Amino acid sequence: MKKFRKAMGLVLASAMLVASLAACGGEDKKDDQNVDSGSTNGEAVLKIGGIGPLTGGNAVYGQAAMNGAQIAIDEINAAGGINGMMIEFNAQDDEADPDKGVNAYNNLKDWGMQILMGCVTSGSCTAVSDYAHEDNLFLLTPSASSLTSITYDNAFRVCFSDPNQGVGAADYISQHQLASKVAIIYDNSDVYSSGITEKFTAEAQSIGLEIVASEAFNADNKTDFSVQLQAAKDSGAELVFLPIYYNEASLILSQADAMEFKPMFFGCDGLDGILGGVENFDLALAEGVMLLTPFAADATDDLTVSFVTKYQEKYGEIPNQFAADSYDAIYIIKAAMEKAGVTADMSVSEMCDAMKAAMTQISVDGLTGSAITWSADGEPTKAPRAVVIENGAYKAME
Repeated sequence: MKKFRKAMGLVLASAMLVASLAACGGEDKKDDQNVDSGSTNGEAVLKIGGIGPLTGGNAVYGQAAMNGAQIAIDEINAAGGINGMMIEFNAQDDEADPDKGVNAYNNLKDWGMQILMGCVTSGSCTAVSDYAHEDNLFLLTPSASSLTSITYDNAFRVCFSDPNQGVGAADYISQHQLASKVAIIYDNSDVYSSGITEKFTAEAQSIGLEIVASEAFNADNKTDFSVQLQAAKDSGAELVFLPIYYNEASLILSQADAMEFKPMFFGCDGLDGILGGVENFDLALAEGVMLLTPFAADATDDLTVSFVTKYQEKYGEIPNQFAADSYDAIYIIKAAMEKAGVTADMSVSEMCDAMKAAMTQISVDGLTGSAITWSADGEPTKAPRAVVIENGAYKAME
């Protein structure tokens, strides 16, 4: 994903940045203290950096991502670390801005970063990936979905790419017979939204899913959606596909309600955050909204139950997909390091070479998928899932 701005450092540890956005508020809250994350007492140390929006309009993504990573790090350190190395974690704020993402990367490099978990959003990750490639530093993004975010052989991702989200969404709608007539409202100025739309449209045509309207907006006009909604309504759309972010989606849901247009709404991971990230939004309007996401907090498997319990105890809220992606990212790093036999005396470049070879050989059971594997181009293979909002919470769909 996505867009970015501001570099400020947070070294996180046994007390990570506290608090995502309040459940019905739009305030960004975080712990400004710099605290050491872990080790040491003479033990070997592994320095993992994180980059994401910890403040600003996309903070709900970045804060959740760093929170999820911290839980995994706490668990791993408590169990003895990775190949004898205790993890130190330093999370930097890019405010969803590529230039500030690069500043954050340089801050982490000065700190001695050996592995990067990031960036959280696509724009920043794409910018930072050039520098990580030059340094031959291993990069695993939890949630940057643009194809341009992992173009180099040192870069991998946890989430689905934009094309895979578009294809997966079309297939899910068709296979579950959610609707026969679909409208799309998308941001043609955003690579995330337009990329998903392109692949969704192509897949819909190939499987016989009828697109009756495809309405665009852009960064200069994303507050009034009356024209797009009227076109969707006039087309007879039974479902409106929203490959956009939750802020714009909240406006669309409010304006659709005002004009008494009540189709089904289906989105992708950009909608994750609509339940807690929008100030003065009536959550009742999100009832029944569906989104393609690999994580459902109400799942009953032992790993999810344990993670959700720990997350609620530590941060006072239910984790979203970004928290789960980053939790998995840390354990994926662990699995690759163990497979590669990475040791503390290796250089950053030696670690990277060993880990990128190991990534194509490991299989990880995580919160966001079972038996996840990776190809050499950095893309994961796992089954798509979807959730629906019921009674103000995400509920896994069949």
